[in-house]
Amino acid sequence: MIRLATIGTSGITERFADAVVDVDGIRIDVAYSRDAARARAFADRLGIAGATTDLAALLRSGEIDAVYVGSPNGAHAAQVRDAIDAGIHVFVEKPATPTAGEFADLVGAARDRGVVVFEGMRNVYDPGMAQVAALLPRIGRVRLVSFGQSQYSARYDLVLAGETPNIFDPALAGGALFDLGVYPLSAVVHLFGAPASVTGSTVAVATGADGAGAALLTYPEFVAQVSFSKIGFSHRPNEIQGELGTIEIDEITRPREIALSLRDGTRTAEHVDGAENNMVYEVARFADLIRGDDPTPDQERSLAVLRAVEAIHRKDA
Repeated sequence: MIRLATIGTSGITERFADAVVDVDGIRIDVAYSRDAARARAFADRLGIAGATTDLAALLRSGEIDAVYVGSPNGAHAAQVRDAIDAGIHVFVEKPATPTAGEFADLVGAARDRGVVVFEGMRNVYDPGMAQVAALLPRIGRVRLVSFGQSQYSARYDLVLAGETPNIFDPALAGGALFDLGVYPLSAVVHLFGAPASVTGSTVAVATGADGAGAALLTYPEFVAQVSFSKIGFSHRPNEIQGELGTIEIDEITRPREIALSLRDGTRTAEHVDGAENNMVYEVARFADLIRGDDPTPDQERSLAVLRAVEAIHRKDA
């Protein structure tokens, strides 16, 4: 049994805990928060036995095998490093770190220590994404990809009121690119590998964080357009256009409705069955990595996405 502790008590950590329940061979034994009352309340709400405010002691207690890091983005690197140094496997919520260099250092440290460091990216492990990959040969040579994720954030209302919530705090690596843009970027890299080049731009909000943006990823034979926003919303389909046909995808974070249109006029649509909480699939992948699967492909994808994020941010500098 893989014994887990959670770091963070936000909604995403609760969603992670819900997913763990549905994965065999892994369970959450301890909830950590700097606030004792919050840690205990979170643990009680989710049926977790232990709660603590002492992270250093927890990591060296011998009572856990792995941690889930669901704290604000800017705190990830230090907490992941502490866990690795203690010989603990790490599932870190996206984005793993603000820069590719930081994550590369953590990957190296984890390898030296004999543990796994894994960035959660739920869409690439979803069965819907596997179905998209299976359809790619039918559309011929890919020429244009267009993926996006736009979802209005209620916390933007706080920004408009003059506040700086964590998700829009640049000091904590907040913003739409890190929160939502990494999903379409990860989907592109997962399906097609690292791009030859990346360019893009973002729209800043009052806090200095990005609220929306777009990027162009170039490949030898095609280009991929990626858009993202937390200050607007969209329900447009995502597309992969090939010379023989086009694949349409309803939701890049959770592909369920997938349509194939061929140049000869035929069109087929299918519904992909999958878990309502598709964090289940990334939790299962993490468990498999701890049991011995090679994490290198997962880590290389994460690094390629973080390099793309850095390229977009450089254009705004």
